[in-house]
Formats: sequence, C-alpha cells, structure tokens
Amino acid sequence: MKSSLKIGKISKIFITHLHGDHVFGLPGLMCTVSQNNQRSEPVEVYGPRGLRNYLRVSLGHSHAELGFSFVVHELELVPEQLPPEKWPIDDSPDAAVHPNEVPGSVIRCDEQQVWTCVSDNSCMVRAVWVQHRVPCFAFVVQEHDRPGRLDVEKLKSLGVPPGPVYGRIKAGETVTLPSGVKVSPEDVLGESLKGLVVAVGGDSSDSSQLLKVAQNADLLVHEATSENANHELCIERGHSTPKMTAELAKMLGVKRLIITHYSHRYRPLSYDLKEGDLSVQVLLSEAQEILGNRVTCAEDLMTFSLTHSESHKD
Repeated sequence: MKSSLKIGKISKIFITHLHGDHVFGLPGLMCTVSQNNQRSEPVEVYGPRGLRNYLRVSLGHSHAELGFSFVVHELELVPEQLPPEKWPIDDSPDAAVHPNEVPGSVIRCDEQQVWTCVSDNSCMVRAVWVQHRVPCFAFVVQEHDRPGRLDVEKLKSLGVPPGPVYGRIKAGETVTLPSGVKVSPEDVLGESLKGLVVAVGGDSSDSSQLLKVAQNADLLVHEATSENANHELCIERGHSTPKMTAELAKMLGVKRLIITHYSHRYRPLSYDLKEGDLSVQVLLSEAQEILGNRVTCAEDLMTFSLTHSESHKD
C-alpha cells in the first residue's frame, strides 16, 4: 500500500507454499483489493493443494464479503514434494464454498513435472516444484516474443499506405496491395524482440528443477536465508545460502539475481547499524563472490527495472 502499485490492478496472485509468512497476508490482501476497486473480472489465485480450503476458511470465518469474485487454481502435488511418512495429506472434506468464489481448476504437471498455470496472448506462467519442508513451487513468467520494428521506408517504397495495413502486417498477416503486390511480414519487419523471462523461487534448499524452464532467464528472484557458514542448518530447514543461490543462477545463466528472504538476524542495507548488528551485506558479498555485480539485495519498496534492451546485453 506504500508502493506505487495500484492494488486494484491485481488480477493474478501466485502462492509458492502455505507457510504462514507466505500466505497469512493473502486474505487481508483480497479484502484490500475489494475496498479499492469494484472489479468486473475475477482475481485468480494459484498455489499448492490446500490453498482453496485455506481461503475458504479464513474468509468464511471472518465473514469477509468481497466486491469481486475469485478463483483458486490448485497445483496437484507430486510424490517428491510430500513423502507420506513425513507429512500425510489431509483428505478431509472441503470447507463451504465462499459466496464470492467461482469454481477453479486442478492443474496437473506434464511428464517433465512442469505445471502450466497461464498461457495467453502476452505470456506464459509455468511452475516447477522446489525442495522445502512443505510442498513448494517456483514460478517462471515467460513473455512471448514481440514482432520487430516495421521498416517504414521500405513499406513506402512498396506502395503500402500508412494506416491499419501496418498493424495487420505487424500482426503477421501477408497483405495484397491493390497493385497485386504481396507484402509479407518477413519482408518489412526487423528482428523480433525476445520476450523477457523472470523466475521467482519459493523457499528452497534445492531449486534445480528450474533448469527445465528458466535457462538464460533475464531475472531470478531467489531466497538466500543465511550465510554460507550456516550451510547445514539451511539444508535442514529447507533454505539456501548465498553460495547455493548464486551457483544455481550461474547454472541457469541468468542475467540478474535478486536475493531475498533473509533471516531476521541480518539488517537491511539501508539500516543504521549498531555495534554487533549483522547486515545483509554479508549475504550480498558471498553471492557476489560467484556472480559479481549481477547480484542485488531485495529491500522493502525497492523497484527493479528490467527492459527488453537489457535482455540482449552480455
């Protein structure tokens, strides 16, 4: 609410896992969206099995009435995520359907264990499972490639008048002019603009499944909970160190890495340190030992801009 984002514009929400620090704020967010905007389209929420029940119970028992409808799409789990002997699946009946709820879907993975959550005209959002103490996912947003620039001078030389015809050609249509000349997109369009790829990991001690869907991503946002000296403790609790995260980013060949989800013992970079305080600079420095200046520390209300032109830089 302190950021420049317009909360009423939120149309899709992705939940990595059901630990409290990642999901307790969701019912309140839904209510805040309701107060700020009367939506005509549902808000779609994606996350692991159990998310639908969680929202029904939390919104239902608090008698929260929303000014819009919502849909919950649950990602079906795979055995690797939830060994039955460690955490049995709750097969109890679903809670009562919320008055604002529209029936959602169960999204199953393909043979490569990749879940396709969204596929529309602008982008595709896919998920893979990552290793944590509860079922957890990482999401990858892949923007579709965009048509290249129109060569206006060439269009003029071919006798193509400015106007709607330009749009048809850019959309991939071959146009026949009154003179009988055919103009194909490949004749007058420059190199296509490669779509951006952004991967956002959940809590994880092993996110290697991202190698299936996030190779050469423009940006990876991933946790680095505690410093390298606490490697064994991180593994035990299902988390990553800066070295683990930076090595993953290096394997993926990502152009930028943002580390986040720090232990509370580390103060933000902007914090006025007192004697004995630890700064997230420790985590940043350890990640930079592997990735250099391609690493950024996340901080509340920080804005990170990623442009298409940047995606082509080495």
